[in-house]
Amino acid sequence: MRMYDIIMKKRNGGALSKEEIRFFIEGYTKGEIPDYQVSALMMAIYFQKMTERETYELTMAMAHSGEMLDLSSIHGRKVDKHSTGGVGDKTSLALTPMVAACGIPVAKMSGRGLGHTGGTIDKLESFPGFSTSLTTEQFIENVNKIGIAIMGQTADLAPADKKLYALRDVTATVDNMSLIASSIMSKKLAAGADAIVLDVKTGSGAFMKSREDAFALAEEMVKIGKNAGRRTIAVISDMDQPLGMAVGNALEVKEAIATLRGEGPKDFTELCMVLGSQMLMAGGKALSVEQAREALTKVIEDGSALRKLSEFVEAQGGDPTAVTDPSLLPKASMVVPVCADRDGFVGRIACEDVGICSLLLGGGRETKESKIDLSVGILLEKKKGDAVKKGDVLGYLHANDEQRLEAAKDKFLNAYAITDSRPETEPLIKGILQ
Repeated sequence: MRMYDIIMKKRNGGALSKEEIRFFIEGYTKGEIPDYQVSALMMAIYFQKMTERETYELTMAMAHSGEMLDLSSIHGRKVDKHSTGGVGDKTSLALTPMVAACGIPVAKMSGRGLGHTGGTIDKLESFPGFSTSLTTEQFIENVNKIGIAIMGQTADLAPADKKLYALRDVTATVDNMSLIASSIMSKKLAAGADAIVLDVKTGSGAFMKSREDAFALAEEMVKIGKNAGRRTIAVISDMDQPLGMAVGNALEVKEAIATLRGEGPKDFTELCMVLGSQMLMAGGKALSVEQAREALTKVIEDGSALRKLSEFVEAQGGDPTAVTDPSLLPKASMVVPVCADRDGFVGRIACEDVGICSLLLGGGRETKESKIDLSVGILLEKKKGDAVKKGDVLGYLHANDEQRLEAAKDKFLNAYAITDSRPETEPLIKGILQ
């Protein structure tokens, strides 16, 4: 088999066989096939697209390019959750303790963020001493003992995807539905869960800007999961404005804690309830959405979800007193209000620009080597549709550097469009596919 023939076949619109896909994935992972040939194939796939069968075979080849995590020694049905990412998306921080408190084992692999704010791991490191450097044995032991563990993604998990994504990133071939879906699902399948719940974001702050693209991606991933024999559910949710009120690592942790106390923002709480309900049903702990929501409400009201977060933080070396006293989490030295310059209604929030504000303040990474300031970020006071008077506070910027603060101030103010009439409200949940 020759890589040249595989490139030509796809360039001419042919469907690649399982053997051809395995050949190029294995050869590329081992370094036997050069970047320039795989770049040519990626461009051919970008233009000619892939069939459902090809997309599945590509996903499985990437999943099997490294370690396939065996979670069979964890008691119960394991349900994983993945978000395609957005601004203020701290869902895992509140959702995983809620679900674990309901008896669903949470064995999750997460990454660090590259962009607006940190990833789940960065946010969790707001707890002094917290570590995700667990061995597989410790990981499994923690899940069996307390019901939850989160560890960093191992280098052996879907290494072909890591290599392929880096190449696609510099050859303008990221934006292809089959390649995006297989990238996400190869890691999820390799991580070993029995069922997968996907939170697919759509809107100005999401990777998928249009509703149609978000639904197409969700459908593609659900098909892959089903073909791989895993129960897969996709929730399509709004990211046309930041999720909740907090953007920034420690600030998002505080908001997650408030949510576990029953005091979280309405939109963030609702998303946790919707995703949590799907996870409980996929894990066999509820027969209906109503039953699942009742169970999730109960673990918040009786405090068991908050206690689960404490147990989890302590089990991974963090200081659990910060759960009961969030004032112990990192704090910025300056908190500065940004005010509306006219009366009206918040007609639009340029979601991505709010994320860039957090990045400008030091709360995200511009490169993999960037050091994150966990204490900085933004607390919103106004969301889309809210009435504002001139001088009302739109949000508070938490900063440690004057120059960074000035750059972020202008960006934040320009992110808000104040209009004369109240805009139509968009539903948080656009749809659920399974």
